[in-house]
Amino acid sequence: MDFKDEIKQFGDRVEKLKNQILTEEATKNALIMPFIKALGYDVFNPFEVVPEFVADIGIKKGEKVDYAIVKDGKPCILVECKHWSEKLDPHNSQLFRYFHTTKAKFGLLSNGIVYRFYTDLIEQNKMDEKPFFEFDVTDIKDNQIEELKKFHKSYFDVDNIQNTANELKFMNELKILINTEFQNPSDTFVRHFAKQIYNGVLTAKLMEQFVLLTKKSLQQYINDLITERLKSALKKEDDNEKETSKIEISTEGETSKDSKIETTEEEIEGFMILKSILRKKIKSDRIVYRDAQSYFAVLLDDNNRKPICRLYLSGVKKYICTFDENKKETKSEIQTIDEIFDFAEILEKTIASYGG
Repeated sequence: MDFKDEIKQFGDRVEKLKNQILTEEATKNALIMPFIKALGYDVFNPFEVVPEFVADIGIKKGEKVDYAIVKDGKPCILVECKHWSEKLDPHNSQLFRYFHTTKAKFGLLSNGIVYRFYTDLIEQNKMDEKPFFEFDVTDIKDNQIEELKKFHKSYFDVDNIQNTANELKFMNELKILINTEFQNPSDTFVRHFAKQIYNGVLTAKLMEQFVLLTKKSLQQYINDLITERLKSALKKEDDNEKETSKIEISTEGETSKDSKIETTEEEIEGFMILKSILRKKIKSDRIVYRDAQSYFAVLLDDNNRKPICRLYLSGVKKYICTFDENKKETKSEIQTIDEIFDFAEILEKTIASYGG
């Protein structure tokens, strides 16, 4: 098993175990230690991983950090742990105190789900207040796995990591700012664009309009990008998956053998949009479709009893049929398949009602 698969598997395991973990000590044993092990370190070898590492602070003796990952007899990563349900924001000061008393160049603060890596980019031997690298192991991205791999025992190199730490830190902060602006555009952000398309005075009333227009335009732009990427992905779909997916909903009494069913590109595009909406809640391979003559059905776990929605895209008018927790159907007209994004909250609730 390669590193990527191991981390993905670990993330799945964390999601399943977390609700059974009641204490901070259990978090260490069930989540933190397996994570350190996944990085290639022997958690039972004190020459590699030292639990309760002593980090004396001034006149305070016996101060301990939960773990120290050791290389060449010296600590290289200090690890501070919290219970999985705790927020990490109030706790970085504790790691901050330990950092400058040792020769470790990296600090790791984690609750077993969120992992934050710190170093001393701003002032040497003084831990930065903000992490340069952060991820949620239950929803880790491929590019984050590549960065995490640099901390693996086989690849660990202080200079190599620090060379990219600055870039990672600034990129992370920029992404947070971009996300904030996309969700709630600031006046400065809105004015930047408004002045380029409107020559008059931007009154308070006009600014209100431009704020709404900017937010709507950003959302539409993102939707367009997603749609284009989904179209590209569609061309690479595995032929076998397509064939096995072209099965009708059996409860409608229709079979693919005795009915002429043609799955259209628009239906597949709608299916890919649904996958992109729900993949943050469940694994995308749990979402499947079955095409019927009158509609295009999307199911959870390929189970007729777990309908996610139905798409009616073949007629003059287009519809999406959603289901509530009691499986009551609501049929809504849509003008374009991009409007499927507007039903994200309803679809997520439907998935939740199945325990997904």
